[in-house]
Amino acid sequence: MADSILLREDLSGGIARLTLNSPGSLNALSDAMLAALTDELATLGSDTKTKVVILRGAGKVFCAGHDLKEMQAGRASPDKGAAYFAGLFARCATVMQAITTLTQPVIASAHGIATAAGCQLVASCDLAVAAEDTRFGVNGVNIGLFCSTPMVALTRNIPPKHAFEMLVTGEFITATRARQIGLVNRVVPADTLADETMALAGTIAAKLGPAVRIGKRAFYDQAPLTLAEAYAQTGAAMVENMLMRDTDEGISAFLEKRKPDWHS
Repeated sequence: MADSILLREDLSGGIARLTLNSPGSLNALSDAMLAALTDELATLGSDTKTKVVILRGAGKVFCAGHDLKEMQAGRASPDKGAAYFAGLFARCATVMQAITTLTQPVIASAHGIATAAGCQLVASCDLAVAAEDTRFGVNGVNIGLFCSTPMVALTRNIPPKHAFEMLVTGEFITATRARQIGLVNRVVPADTLADETMALAGTIAAKLGPAVRIGKRAFYDQAPLTLAEAYAQTGAAMVENMLMRDTDEGISAFLEKRKPDWHS
């Protein structure tokens, strides 16, 4: 198991922790890593026992983005890599979207660096906790490759001018700056990163799981809608939520000043 490129630990309280386990490549999103993430996210999608997912990296960094050696090797094909590159970016986009559509909240636990597609990975997670010394960047432009696909997640997390500055300069930002502009939720000392991430995960996992699942789906579904459409969509989501047995029990318990007897 320790040799797997992606490790999964099922912790107490319905928390699953995934570890990108390729420290020698700085946890690059290689073909193998993307395949492993695709498979594990699909497994989690049908896992009703897991309430929260933590995503972290082994070794010195969270994730350094795409595997540039693999990308360069793809140029050896007759089409100079066109089909390989198209497939690579499509597979990466599938992983990023799978995080958003996963029923459970996903928390990135970032340290070291999160750069290019690694920064995209942080931006794609629902929440992010970062060690104080973490640096974030979409620095492909420094080697002649504008980070257009990471831009998609980035611009859905932070204001446009901040995103464009990161993209066009290739400069890294600190964890503190990342929190200021909305890329991460919390910045903590490096030696408490695991504990602080677990504490956040535990807070979420203690909530009614089906309600959180409905809420996460509604959160993303309503975002691109008009105001009227968003209220109609979220109203339907709240009706679905209200009709659940455990929501009835939760409200009754609150009114009766007792602990709810949830079955989910």
